[in-house]
Amino acid sequence: MPFLSDTLSRVKPSPTIAVSNLAAELKAKGKDVIGLGAGEPDFDTPQNIKDAAVAAIAAGKTKYTAVDGIPELKQAICAKLKRDNGLDYEPAQVSVGTGGKQILYNALMATLNPGDEVVIPAPYWVSYPDMVLLAGGTPVIAEAQAQTAYKLTPEQLEAAITPKTKWFIFNSPSNPTGAGYTAEELKGLTDVLMRHPHVWVMTDDMYEHLVYDGFEFATPAQVEPGLYDRTLTCNGVSKAYAMTGWRIGYAAGPKELIGAMRKIQSQSTSNPCSISQWAAVEALNGPQDYIAANNEVFKRRRDLVVGMLNEIEGMSCPVPEGAFYVYPSIAGLIGKTSAGGAKIDTDEAFAKALLEEKGVAVVFGGAFGLSPCFRISYATSDENLREACTRIADFCASLS
Repeated sequence: MPFLSDTLSRVKPSPTIAVSNLAAELKAKGKDVIGLGAGEPDFDTPQNIKDAAVAAIAAGKTKYTAVDGIPELKQAICAKLKRDNGLDYEPAQVSVGTGGKQILYNALMATLNPGDEVVIPAPYWVSYPDMVLLAGGTPVIAEAQAQTAYKLTPEQLEAAITPKTKWFIFNSPSNPTGAGYTAEELKGLTDVLMRHPHVWVMTDDMYEHLVYDGFEFATPAQVEPGLYDRTLTCNGVSKAYAMTGWRIGYAAGPKELIGAMRKIQSQSTSNPCSISQWAAVEALNGPQDYIAANNEVFKRRRDLVVGMLNEIEGMSCPVPEGAFYVYPSIAGLIGKTSAGGAKIDTDEAFAKALLEEKGVAVVFGGAFGLSPCFRISYATSDENLREACTRIADFCASLS
């Protein structure tokens, strides 16, 4: 349509949301569909957090707040960053937004000019490249392969950086692969970044607490203090605290950048929901014991899914260190034909035929920048996962 912005033509709708919506539509029509596309925990928000929200409502804390967060929440974020990551920030260095996505978007909008490049490791969360494009920048994709467990090597990062690079976006544990970088692996990347002082670092630490098998989380400014002054450390309460719908994300970084992000937010959404902010205070300051309990469930589900998928001929699924996703390769299945006559020439064709013929909704790897693969979210019941993996195995066995 002629009155729409040219910017809109550069971006696409979120494929993960599209898969979830399609699965919901098919379910509404009576089709037996198991949806493995949604990136949110199936656990309920802990009771103490819900109680804090109810108490905030009862106390009349329902008015506008400061644009980028109430003082109490900023203090709780500073305390969390010191406690968990050994990072010292003051409230003036903290921004709170309506979910982690807004925080990342605000930072990109506040800093990118036409021609600026942003290095994004692939596989990547689907929104990174499109947010860069919306902000007027140019995504530069650096592909991490299955051979390195989907982790970017220092050599690959070095090759991707140019004089035009403004940001490096770093996500660990990763959506979509669940790959987590050890402190030693991360040090290899931060050593590269120290050689390029014009490159800033934007971390997405949303899955920090969802780690397994003794894996120890680390974030760039923690591993390399020399990066502190050019790092925006981003996080939120969505995943670890099962608060996806509450929409609270946050970031800590240099005051000038935080001020610029505040200006963007003041002219777009203004403050995040006041009630959600008070709930997030309780999430960060309150008991943390349920995180370990939830992780035991996630680990069991991960092992179930990885075990079943790796029994399928033509499929290979690495064991992820964190998050609640697996990212199996289907390189051995490309070129085959499904029982329903669908030609499996791409991972998108695989996902479409799997949904139509077996009622299992997954997200194709092309959406995350690395094919031929697909993403499964195992944030659902063991029963659903076992049945879904059985259907996937049956589908693959029927390929010819």
